[in-house]
Order: sequence, then C-alpha cells, then structure tokens
Amino acid sequence: MFTENVKPRRRGRPAGQTAQGAAAKKRLYDIAIQSIARQGYAATTLRGIADQAGVSVGLLYRYFPSKQALVLALYDELSADYVREAAAMPPGKWRDRFAFALKASLRVLAPHRVALRALIPVLIGDPDEGIFAASTAFSRRRVQGVFERALLEASDAPKSPLAEALGRVLYLAHLGVLLWWLLDRSAKQRATTALVSLAEQMLPPMSVALRLPALKRFVVSLDELMREGLVEPLPSE
Repeated sequence: MFTENVKPRRRGRPAGQTAQGAAAKKRLYDIAIQSIARQGYAATTLRGIADQAGVSVGLLYRYFPSKQALVLALYDELSADYVREAAAMPPGKWRDRFAFALKASLRVLAPHRVALRALIPVLIGDPDEGIFAASTAFSRRRVQGVFERALLEASDAPKSPLAEALGRVLYLAHLGVLLWWLLDRSAKQRATTALVSLAEQMLPPMSVALRLPALKRFVVSLDELMREGLVEPLPSE
C-alpha cells in the first residue's frame, strides 16, 4: 500500500537539455551576439533578439533571462576557448610563455572583435558585468590562471610570492593590450602587432631586472594594489 502513489521511473533520455534545445540556445546566442556587434549593447533588447529569431520572448527567456546572461555566456565561451588554446603553451622561460599566452588571447578573441568593441562600456565600466565584476569571476579566474601558470611552471620561474604576483600583473598588462587592440584603428591592427613586438623586446631586460630587490617589491606591491582596487575590494568598501 505504500507504493500506490509512487510514479514509475521514466525511461529514455535523462533530464537535461536535449540536442534540439542546445541547438536552439546556440542559435539565439549567435543572433544576440550579432545584434550586439551591429547595434551596440544598449540598443540590443531581448524582444528584438526574439523577433529576429522568429521566436517568442518567453522562449528566449528560457535560455537567456537577461542581457547580462548573454554577456556571461560570451565570457564563458571565450574564456573556455582560451584555456583550450593556451593548453599548447610550450615549456620554456617565463617571458616566452607570457608572449605565447598574450598572442593566444588575441587569436581567440579576433573573431569576436566587433562584438567586444561594442561591449567596451560594459567590459570596463559596468560593476555588475565588467571584467572585474563578481559575476564574471569564473571567466577571470580561468584566464588569469593561464598567466599564473605561465610563470609558475616556467623553467626560470621566480620564487614565491614573486611568481604569483608577476603572473597576476602580467594578466593585467594583457588586459591593457586587449583594450589597445579593441580601440586600434590602424589597418589590420598593425599598431597592436607592433605593441606586442615591443613588449617582447622588453621582456628579456625585465627578466634580468627582476633580480633587483626594489623591482621585486614593486611587482608585489602592484599586485596587492590590483587585487585591492580591482579584484578584491576591502570588506568595508
């Protein structure tokens, strides 16, 4: 009698997103990113995306309940792609590994440059969806982890805590290069290519200079300021 109201276990596909649902989500995501690239983030609306896709707003909400969800999906895709690309980082000195990590980032982001340019106000100015927002920490940790490993696993890795600090500082420097790249108006972003080349030329003397106690202290202090001011605000703030 205790089993009278127990429903029989269902057979077939387990609970979760079907292949058809995954395809529908991917199509809506692609349309949304194209819309952001074409008309900007502020002008893009969920209703407009649904209209372009020929679906109801309710169906779109099922996959992306807000524009923030679309931005987070983009961060998720790009950071995951970057980690896969960076897995091919060869062993060697930290300066060569950093250069590889930087160039890999530019390669992964290149197909999305127009959309990312449209998102610049969000990336650097939105406390909830920007690069250093709490909601995007998952993506930041993925990418930052690549730069930290580039230092920690290098053949000439500095000792702790300098290695970890330098990895985070170089991650921040890489963000600066990416912003330059997004704003670069030169043909085929030649100015960015030149900037990366200049950075590579500066890395060997920087590696030698890191032996100086004053520069070591500077890197560690800069890392502390970055984490306090950009990534890990004080609890009282």
